[in-house]
Amino acid sequence: MRAGFFAALGGLVVSIFLTVSAAAQQDDIQGTIQNQFDAFEVDDFETAFTFATPSLQRLFQSPQNFQRMVTQGYPMVWRFSEVTFLDLRQENGLTVQTVRVVDAEGVTHLLAYLMVQTDAGWRIGGVQILDAAGVAA
Repeated sequence: MRAGFFAALGGLVVSIFLTVSAAAQQDDIQGTIQNQFDAFEVDDFETAFTFATPSLQRLFQSPQNFQRMVTQGYPMVWRFSEVTFLDLRQENGLTVQTVRVVDAEGVTHLLAYLMVQTDAGWRIGGVQILDAAGVAA
């Protein structure tokens, strides 16, 4: 009976640890994305660029190229009015955070953020638009 108690207690401790760890991971991921939104809000593309993975930084080569891509391809993240974090999931070994963004015109967009753990913390490895604009908020 004593062994069963300690096994159950050990299982509970592991469960609590995993829950706290997952919550901390989610907070870190959402913090990275929110920090990039904060930089976009004040047109600080140099700072926003730092939240991209090193591979994306190499691809775009400069904050100016990154700015052009964001303003032309993802205007809803550059000129947003509301950001809501939805589910965080593992998909084929990748960490994906779904975000609902309402743009400056009031149109709702769903985006999937590919998140990558780096030596510098969680970074954004890509963003995919999940649906057509206009989804109800």
